Amino acid sequence: MSMAGNLRKVTGLSKVGGLRKVARLTRRRPRVDLSHPARSPLGSSVVNCVTYQDGRRVPESDDVVDALKRVRKRGGGGFVWLGLHEPTAEEFTGIAELFALHPLAVEDAVEAHQRPKLERYDDTLFAVFKTVCYVEHEELTATSEVVDTGEIMLFVGHDFVITVRHGRHGSLGPLREELEANAEQLTQGPAAVLHAIADHVVDDYLSVIDSVQEDIDKVETDVFAEDGARADPGRIYQLKRELLELKRAVVPLSRPLEELATVPIRVVAPEIQAYFRDVSDHLLRAKEQLFSFDELLNSILQAHLAQVTVAQNEDMRKITAWAAIVAVPTMVCGVYGMNFEHMPELRWTFGYPLVLAVISVACVVLYRGFRRNGWL
Repeated sequence: MSMAGNLRKVTGLSKVGGLRKVARLTRRRPRVDLSHPARSPLGSSVVNCVTYQDGRRVPESDDVVDALKRVRKRGGGGFVWLGLHEPTAEEFTGIAELFALHPLAVEDAVEAHQRPKLERYDDTLFAVFKTVCYVEHEELTATSEVVDTGEIMLFVGHDFVITVRHGRHGSLGPLREELEANAEQLTQGPAAVLHAIADHVVDDYLSVIDSVQEDIDKVETDVFAEDGARADPGRIYQLKRELLELKRAVVPLSRPLEELATVPIRVVAPEIQAYFRDVSDHLLRAKEQLFSFDELLNSILQAHLAQVTVAQNEDMRKITAWAAIVAVPTMVCGVYGMNFEHMPELRWTFGYPLVLAVISVACVVLYRGFRRNGWL
């Protein structure tokens, strides 16, 4: 059974019906690019469909079926870039049949929540990137959200690239405009788009890491301040949780980028692979920073716990010192409170002042001794 037949069997929809749905979705009124956060979402998952020929955008109908036919009719030098945002399985059916996408890759693209990876299905490359966004906050608390994540999936073929975005960040609109301003880069075909998105995602990692570092510096300053023992340890744990979320996006991407940079792939020209090595170097820097942040947060947490322990010891010493001082009058008053008939100096006129004087001198001596030893 053919690839399209398998896909029809999985989705239960006909090929003709699916392709008509694709055409209907892409013919809707002026398309709004969801990659720009300020713009409103469309009624469908189709964000944009653009045709490029020899590195230039072709001002033609954005019907994906017609666009793909024209590109393949012209031969080499052109490709279609179809952008989607959180498509449903039903919406993706016709697109999957049109581009002969593998059902397993289609399922991953629709369901999302995937680890960064790279998979090859015949002449089609399927890549998953985790996008990250720094969440601005006035003050870091134990419940502050620091890092928000999303996903970008790419299907890359010889004459097409399909981007599937999940989440409300990971802007691709400005990136598309930047690529269109560099026709020479777009002449490299869909692989150039793959590289540009990978580079864009990794640059976002570095930007978010710089912002997270500011939060870590602020926590470090608070912990080592004069009253650092009173700092909220929940902020440190929150940063470690958010750092873990960031590591889940960054660390698994090493292997896919290494494969793109070193392993021969049909849809990635050798000259493009050199650029992936540069992206891989940037990712390595991001990983090193993340691991150093993790160690730094562990050190800050240990230092904070040590400060708390020292503060508690100091409090206990103060309590013990005052208890020792208070024990003197308590003991003397306890003896005289037993009301024996033959008490020392009981019938002497100056007996009461003498006892008070002895208590006062003993308390002062103890206080000065504890003060000299740093207990008070």
